[in-house]
Amino acid sequence: MDLFDSESFDDRGVPACDADAPLAVRMRPTSLDEVVGQGHLLGEGAPLRRLLTPSSRDGVAVSSVVLWGPPGTGKTTLAYLIARASGRHFVELSAVSSGVGDVRSVVQAARRRIASGDEETVLFVDEVHRFSKAQQDSLLPAVENRWVVLVAATTENPSFSVISPLLSRSLLLTLRPLESDAIEELIRRALTDERGLGGRFGIEDEAVAGLVRLAGADARKSLTLLEAAAGVADDRGERLITVAGVEAAANSALVRWGRDQHYDVASAFIKSMRGSDVDASLHYLARMIEAGEDPRFIARRIMIAASEEVGMAAPEVLSTCVAAAQGVASIGMPEARLLLAQAVVAVATAPKSNATYLAIDRAIADVRAGRGGAVPEHLRDAHYRGADMLGHGNGYLYAHDHPHHVAAQQYMPDDLQGVQYYAPTDNGHEAMLTKRLAMIRNLLKKR
Repeated sequence: MDLFDSESFDDRGVPACDADAPLAVRMRPTSLDEVVGQGHLLGEGAPLRRLLTPSSRDGVAVSSVVLWGPPGTGKTTLAYLIARASGRHFVELSAVSSGVGDVRSVVQAARRRIASGDEETVLFVDEVHRFSKAQQDSLLPAVENRWVVLVAATTENPSFSVISPLLSRSLLLTLRPLESDAIEELIRRALTDERGLGGRFGIEDEAVAGLVRLAGADARKSLTLLEAAAGVADDRGERLITVAGVEAAANSALVRWGRDQHYDVASAFIKSMRGSDVDASLHYLARMIEAGEDPRFIARRIMIAASEEVGMAAPEVLSTCVAAAQGVASIGMPEARLLLAQAVVAVATAPKSNATYLAIDRAIADVRAGRGGAVPEHLRDAHYRGADMLGHGNGYLYAHDHPHHVAAQQYMPDDLQGVQYYAPTDNGHEAMLTKRLAMIRNLLKKR
């Protein structure tokens, strides 16, 4: 059971940490003044500001909260500050290693504290999206009855990763990616703060810019890289962190992949293939590969794009993508990257048409709207005794016995006659289909 409770807080009201703890842990903000970014949540009158103001604890109920944002934007820090400001008992669970039994144990302890007149419990669940539906369900009674104040953190869209009943009982707060100025402020603070590097190292402005660029919007990553760069300088007997030191540190640092990027990068990947930008498509493919994304997931998205974005404008592309997916399953990484890249190039450079996609959605819309009467009798199954007595199959015209192998007869139900779902474009193979389909529809009208 991965538990952390308020008995492990230091005198600043945040979790105690050793002097050799990672720099990002040592530099965790201990007050609102140290929090950078998130002005939309921390401005005067904002919901999170009220939760974090100590004077608001008396007579004011603290709502359960779901904190959604990219990695390194301060979700865990805000959870600690909420517990500290509200004066409540603090317990932390990691959804990675905890189960329903752990949740029940915390809730039972929280109920005992309330019954004995002690303070309420703030339960912080990190990476709540990793909890199954059953595990999230186990939190509902505690939240609804206010046995605990839940603070849940997630990097994935709560609409998909958190059950609706839990969301409806919590305040959803979205943390935004940190701006470059905020990341630079954190880096320079860590250089001088006694909790950090304590002024033992200087740094080149170009090195700061490099750290900001490499970290993106992730505060934790910026401090991890800074600590690694300081280690490189120390190993060299230097007291100045240089661009070369940052580059060396970045080469040895682990590549991190925030699960929020799973959706954003996949979305950009699909839209780049749709937009025929082959270079952008390959860029996002590379990002997913380097992040360790499941190559089978990537292959599935490419197959879908081959049908949804290309369709009959270049029907052979789907065969290429299916073959690539089968090869990925057989070969595995890293060689499978070649198959994925070939499929991506095929989709991105192919003529585009979403006519098939629109056609099936139009047909489904009619079915859902209740349109579509009885199947015409001459099209019904006639392969059983007595079917002919019911008129099934009577008058059916076998298409291959007619010119152009097109039999002019009624195929649609009575209430949908004349409806056309498929409208091919003039792109690629569909240009030929446009002419052929016009001829076919003219022949069908001559019945």
